[in-house]
Parts: sequence; C-alpha cells; structure tokens
Amino acid sequence: MRSANDENLEKLHQLKLEHSDLDQIIALLQEQTVVDQLQLRRLKKRKLLIKDIITRLESKLIPDLDA
Repeated sequence: MRSANDENLEKLHQLKLEHSDLDQIIALLQEQTVVDQLQLRRLKKRKLLIKDIITRLESKLIPDLDA
C-alpha cells in the first residue's frame, strides 16, 4: 500500500515531465513560420496550470515547521 506522500511524489514527477514536454512543444511551435496562435495559447495555459499544481504539491510535501 502506497502512502499519500508516495502518491504525491509520483504525481509530482509526472507533472514535471508533462511540463517539460509542453515547454519543448511550445518552443518548437514558436520556431515555425506559421503558428496556430490558439493552439499555442492553449499549450501555454496548460503549462501554467501544471506549474501551479506542481507548486501546490511541492508545498504539501514540505513539512510544516512550528515556530
């Protein structure tokens, strides 16, 4: 049985891979002479959403420190 922490780490890994893939796809699209701006905008939005989720997951994985 996997712990919630293990599941969060796995999800974090998957999201980072997807974020990296999107980054590469966006870079390739921007190099083209004819670019589908709508597709590019959707990919950038998805990339930002994934980055937000990554940030939230990473903050969940950091233990709270009582001052």
